[in-house]
Amino acid sequence: MSPAKPVVHAAREQVARLLALVPYLHSRGEVRLADAAAALGVDPDQLDKDLRVLFMCGLPGGYPDDLINVDLDALEGDRIIRVANADYLARPVSFAPSEAAALVVALQALAQSAAPETQDVVRRTLAKFEAAGQTAAAERVHVEATPEPGSELVPVLQGAIDRGHQLELEYHVASRDEHSTRVVEPRAVTRVGDATYLDAWCHTAGGDRVFRLDRILRATELDTPVSEQAGDARDLGSGWFAGEEAATTVTVRLAPPAHWVTEYYPVTDTRPGPRGSLDVDLEVASEAWLRQLLFRVAPHAAVVAPQEFADSFRAGAQAAVRLYTEPGVR
Repeated sequence: MSPAKPVVHAAREQVARLLALVPYLHSRGEVRLADAAAALGVDPDQLDKDLRVLFMCGLPGGYPDDLINVDLDALEGDRIIRVANADYLARPVSFAPSEAAALVVALQALAQSAAPETQDVVRRTLAKFEAAGQTAAAERVHVEATPEPGSELVPVLQGAIDRGHQLELEYHVASRDEHSTRVVEPRAVTRVGDATYLDAWCHTAGGDRVFRLDRILRATELDTPVSEQAGDARDLGSGWFAGEEAATTVTVRLAPPAHWVTEYYPVTDTRPGPRGSLDVDLEVASEAWLRQLLFRVAPHAAVVAPQEFADSFRAGAQAAVRLYTEPGVR
């Protein structure tokens, strides 16, 4: 079986097409849809969809004068592309000293924890800044980046993906506070928000799963090739995010002394509650784990929903109190 190749996410492909499309159209003024599609190597129907996204792009502010103008009447009628209000894209990009410093520092930090292919892109970008003399403002800034937990596993994970091999993982399941060993068919290593994940098909769970790199305790590449179950890499940033195990969404109200829970455990949403409290949504795969957490932070936490979880915790708390109040209990 030939090694599985990493798949570029659809959203990333569209951004790349738009970045190539705008300069192409700006230099030509008016182009037939079929000609532009052929020049860019894109299906005409896909290019039509891209143009309908393009007219919602532009400068910050989002007002009509800030957005790129795509003549939809010409596109739908004569299948001709006309784009206006994109002149600013032809101007060379320049940065203020503070902006250049911020970008250089961020790139230097990223270079220390990125995957090998990303590191190459980062280094080339830094070289361009140096050639343009944009690093002067950042010369006095020394970056001592702390490697992201789990970043040392990226070469192992990416190597298995590139070679089309399965992985054996030892993983900490936060929702049950336990370790598990499982065999997975890896698809991609992807960053979502502030964390990096391995997207894979899990033999142990029998389905699609994502694994946070900072919770992977050990990763070993196997000789076994991936099967068709591995499939294509998924877009983890589109709101579909699947939990590690079948889970129930539980809303917990945290008083200020218990706000630390949101920094230690994965939460899917947070909202202000009454009197400085915080309502947080957690994906809970084990009611016993939730009860243990609530006992740790009591009396600064309460279950808001679902009601059966609230009733279960209340009954457990009352049973614990009886152990201290009933006669003969020491």
